[in-house]
Amino acid sequence: MSPILIRPVREQLEHDRIIRLLQLRYKRRFTVGINVGSDLLVPVGEGPSALYPDLVLAPTGRARKVVGVVEVETGESVNNLEAIAEWARFGRLPVEFALYVPASAMDVARRLCSNHEIGVTEIWTYHMIGDQLRFTLVHKSPVEAKIAAARAAASAASSQKKVATKSPVKKQAKKKTVKPVPRIGAARTAKKSR
Repeated sequence: MSPILIRPVREQLEHDRIIRLLQLRYKRRFTVGINVGSDLLVPVGEGPSALYPDLVLAPTGRARKVVGVVEVETGESVNNLEAIAEWARFGRLPVEFALYVPASAMDVARRLCSNHEIGVTEIWTYHMIGDQLRFTLVHKSPVEAKIAAARAAASAASSQKKVATKSPVKKQAKKKTVKPVPRIGAARTAKKSR
């Protein structure tokens, strides 16, 4: 349970709306489970040590191994108590951890993650433009950036290998000497001349 036991109604509605928007956004690449409001449906782990992040990401297909968790915070919930009680636990999981905070709380979230050595993979901010909600990536873990660069280099190298194996050098076949076949008309003329 979150240290923020009761959010103001307006913030809770905003929180739940952002979770649903992120569910649609992540659904393109992952199977997404959500824990909205007091509905704790998708745990990470089992038993009393189970965690309930706002979004749980698993690869599409049959495998249900968790590959990432997402936590959404509102203005009231970006604080020291929340960082220690929830973010630190999510940061210790062996999966990617993305944190979404209001744009006005960006510096506070960064400082809390740094002070408590929370293993956050990405920090995103959100803000309203008219009636549209916009997300901005403001922090990406240097370790994660190195891993992503290594993956990109590996995929580029493997695609070059595939191209090289798909177009092997063709061996030139030895030309066989074929005796010319006499034309039918030439054979008839040869018989007549005898």
